[in-house]
Amino acid sequence: MPSTGIDGAVALRRARARRLTGLYAVTPDLADTDDLVARVAAALAGGACAIQYRNKAAELALRHAQASALARVHVTRGGLYIINDDVELAAAVGADGVHIGEDDGDVAAVRARLGTDRILGVSCYDDFARAETAVAAGADYVAFGSFFASTVKPAARRADVRLLARARSLGVPVVAIGGITAENASELFAAGADAVAVISDIFGARDVAAAARAFVPISDDRP
Repeated sequence: MPSTGIDGAVALRRARARRLTGLYAVTPDLADTDDLVARVAAALAGGACAIQYRNKAAELALRHAQASALARVHVTRGGLYIINDDVELAAAVGADGVHIGEDDGDVAAVRARLGTDRILGVSCYDDFARAETAVAAGADYVAFGSFFASTVKPAARRADVRLLARARSLGVPVVAIGGITAENASELFAAGADAVAVISDIFGARDVAAAARAFVPISDDRP
């Protein structure tokens, strides 16, 4: 008998979250919306399984405009569409979900605001206990890192690669983040990551689609 009500919504949400396998592309702080749209479309064409819209430098109006533009890309290109930090923006543009960090509110409170049908991802840094608590509070995937030196967050605390294997016991997708390139991603997939979140190595490339495509054979070899 199929699940109904809240249980059914959770099951469907978790099933969509399991599509997080391979390249999870996170957008850079670009002011040019047309350029951003073109780069995101190229990343999806190259094989990215998900896009996270993240722009810490933009004013609210620009963030709404960019998130709406990327929602239209999502409709035509597919892939999961996640918004960084902003529950209301995710709802407004029809995104698949939201990703939050430790300064973005209590996980259970965000889950309640987000509703039962949208995905919630949580950054857990180097903290397995935070990941356990997050999943218990309704997180659909957890992210650990930084695993390598990051130009986006040079002061980010570093995580032990052994966290990735340990986190597989949580029963949700495990995402690695921080300084990841096509050259070092294989170590993280081998250690247990389901997906790798990448900004610079994708969106800083001259050929974004080719840069994304380089991750496909690496992720295909994960255990």
